[in-house]
Amino acid sequence: MFQSLTDKLAGAFKRFRSKGKLTEADVREGMREVKLALLEADVNFKVVREFVSRVTERAVGADVLESLLPAQQIVKIVNEELIAIMGGENSKLEISPKPPTVVLMCGLQGAGKTTHTAKLASYFKKKGKSPLLVACDIYRPAAVDQLKTVGEAVGVPVFSMGTDIPAVDIARAGMEYARKQCCDMVFIDTAGRLHVDDTLMQELEDIKAATTPTEILLVVDAMTGQDAVNVAKSFNERLDITGVILTKMDGDTRGGAALSVRYITGKPIKFIGVGEKLDMLEPFHPDRLASRILGMGDVLTLIEKAEQAFDEKKAAELEQKLRSSRFTLTDYLDQLDQLKDMGSLEQIAGMIPGMKAGALKDAKIDEKAMDRTKAIILSMTPREREKPEIINSSRKKRIAAGSGTTVEEINRLLKQFEQMNKLIKQFSGKGSKKFRNMMKMPF
Repeated sequence: MFQSLTDKLAGAFKRFRSKGKLTEADVREGMREVKLALLEADVNFKVVREFVSRVTERAVGADVLESLLPAQQIVKIVNEELIAIMGGENSKLEISPKPPTVVLMCGLQGAGKTTHTAKLASYFKKKGKSPLLVACDIYRPAAVDQLKTVGEAVGVPVFSMGTDIPAVDIARAGMEYARKQCCDMVFIDTAGRLHVDDTLMQELEDIKAATTPTEILLVVDAMTGQDAVNVAKSFNERLDITGVILTKMDGDTRGGAALSVRYITGKPIKFIGVGEKLDMLEPFHPDRLASRILGMGDVLTLIEKAEQAFDEKKAAELEQKLRSSRFTLTDYLDQLDQLKDMGSLEQIAGMIPGMKAGALKDAKIDEKAMDRTKAIILSMTPREREKPEIINSSRKKRIAAGSGTTVEEINRLLKQFEQMNKLIKQFSGKGSKKFRNMMKMPF
């Protein structure tokens, strides 16, 4: 995410750091490089002009130029202005005081609207809400079936009436169904369009009038850069949207859309899609994203990911097992699953201060290797998982045949497990506080 922009800004800041004392001319020359970096990242030219003007004005002040560390002061200013241009703070989705909260989803075809409608419903289901998905896309082939599929995957019910009934009537019926079923959130999936089509826009306006939505969220593909901003502007003029969801952020190395949408439309980015899986949706935090763009990491999101993957009940059971030296291969498998749930190594690395995600581009967690490990453990008998020391050569051959792996791979796994057990025994005897801290992260 934003790797291209991050690298170019790092090059611009290097100019500042190479000089002990800065002059106004140094600042203006460095800001020219920042300007080029932003333009190459497909940031809207009006945003670039305003951003560079504000940073330059602050950077040529006496507090910066007479500072002992002027380069650090400029990075601080850039960070603050990036945050400001993206909205300043996290903008939460509004919850209606009188249920149900109605969220009208709209966007162009191919932006990921249907998938992100389900992702959003799943996000709020995990927060204790009772959501309902309403299928109002009556034009795209199999759109209703797709919503049913993703709805089933995240455990959220879908209301549909086929494709022969006007979308506005389906939306009204869906609202009535939600009230009867005591659903406190309704997510209306509407038809995507290839461009800002007047007829389909009128349909959206009719659905808006019929359902009086609490939120109107526009789903935009971040990888379209400048076009994403133009789409957001057009939809906002017709519908007065309340916010934006940027999808495919994990594939956007430039960052133009994220840095431009709020400034051009005046409407906040509320969520970002960071992967294809249905749990890969994050609230948009301008300060955290600015930190990632400047290569300063994102510790808060990393902690949140760890907490989501962390199962407290399992951890409590595991702690008791570890204290009595009963850590098994089944427990090891649970820990691998939690680590996998946190995402790829590249994503995690990008959140660690001082570490470049780009440097680990090819060092992703080998999911196939993890799958082979799971296959090996699941091919063992319960007794073998409890007591791996009983696994002799004949058992290894049987496990290898059952898991589609080799005896060498089984030997390697057993060796790793043995080493981990030794490490755990060392920790478990060094005081409860250190031991509890170790329990808060997957191995």
